[in-house]
Amino acid sequence: MKDIKIEMPQDVRLIIEKLNEAGFEAYAVGGCVRDSILQRKPNDWDITTSATPYEVKDIFRRTVDTGLKHGTVTVMLKNEGYEVTTFRIDGEYTDHRRPDGVTFTRELSEDLLRRDFTINAMAYNDESGVVDLYGGLGDLENGVIRCVGEPDDRFDEDALRIMRAVRFAAQLGFTIEEKTRKAAAKHAPELANVSAERIETELTKLLLSPYPEKIIDMYELGITREVLPEFDRMMETPQNSPFHKFDVGRHTVEVIKNVPATKVMRYAALLHDIGKPDCKTTDEGGVDHFKGHAVRSEEMVEPILRRLKMDNDTIRDVKKIVYWHDYGISGTTTKKSLRRMLSKMGAQYFDSFVAIRRADMAGQSDYLADWKAMVLEELIQSHDEIIAEGNALTLKDLAIGGADLKTLGIQPGPEMGRILNDLLDKVLEDPTLNTKEQLIQVVTSL
Repeated sequence: MKDIKIEMPQDVRLIIEKLNEAGFEAYAVGGCVRDSILQRKPNDWDITTSATPYEVKDIFRRTVDTGLKHGTVTVMLKNEGYEVTTFRIDGEYTDHRRPDGVTFTRELSEDLLRRDFTINAMAYNDESGVVDLYGGLGDLENGVIRCVGEPDDRFDEDALRIMRAVRFAAQLGFTIEEKTRKAAAKHAPELANVSAERIETELTKLLLSPYPEKIIDMYELGITREVLPEFDRMMETPQNSPFHKFDVGRHTVEVIKNVPATKVMRYAALLHDIGKPDCKTTDEGGVDHFKGHAVRSEEMVEPILRRLKMDNDTIRDVKKIVYWHDYGISGTTTKKSLRRMLSKMGAQYFDSFVAIRRADMAGQSDYLADWKAMVLEELIQSHDEIIAEGNALTLKDLAIGGADLKTLGIQPGPEMGRILNDLLDKVLEDPTLNTKEQLIQVVTSL
């Protein structure tokens, strides 16, 4: 397809030209070609060549032996590294993760045939244009995710491709071709052989995509049954309540769609109701209730995210948002109780709390919707007043500290900590007490 021109970075073009001058074929390949055709900025540029790794090393002055066994050399230009990989045929994938070995080939067609999806199996250089041997351009035009060759073979080779199919559909707004879809469902149990780190990477990319609702495809294909079975329980838990129009799972999907596309917020949305199946009761009128679900959900966050090998900061932040996401829903909150909530939650999480509350309401029925919106606006107004008034919310906001207590004869230790916490408790109750004179008077009267 010589009529399609892709603007490659100067260094990528230089590497391809030098390989061509030495008598070898060379192309940009894979995701960078796909994204360029879609007019999306590629994250990185991969180069494939008929030259062997040692032939590549002979051509370029500065290289790094990234993976000679698998045909990859990193060419260094101006402190930037570009992976150059020899055309290859993969050996058997006995662990459903990576090939036991590779065989180098001089044929581009054989290299492209081993790739996962047609839209990722295109190559490009300025002389040949887009090399599309397996229908990638047509699938890009039609918005289709389709395996190269036989889907059974591609998924048997690397089970993670099953998640990648859905992830690409979510990132691009595409649909998965039916034969590919059936093979994905068939091979989903093989995801048990894939590391948690790789699972987390694909799940996170899906959640941060423009179409995170494609997680429902993961449920329908049996993927979440293997990697997030708690989601399946939500999808199978109805909510017979005037406040809801979806089951727990589909409500959760609506919340995910309506929070900011950050890792913490999307995971908080995913897990905010994860405890509801454990808390469900049904009254005599047939109405479902989920009392205590925020607490139960918060308890479940850490084991789930630890299983996915998530970092500690993300776990901490998601737990905070999940625990507090239902705060003030009854509409009886006072500034006094809001100060206590901000003190325990951390005022820095308030914007996240508001974001998940708005998204939560977007995923509910219209029943009392105007009243719920009014309650949230009153909470926001009270918060803004508390911040504007400079109310103390933490120990460091108190008008006195440990040094002041030492002058009163109180030594550092548990007793000092208890006194400071008692003072904060009083100031949260009555912010006007937060002056040095009044707090000293409180301490001396104890």
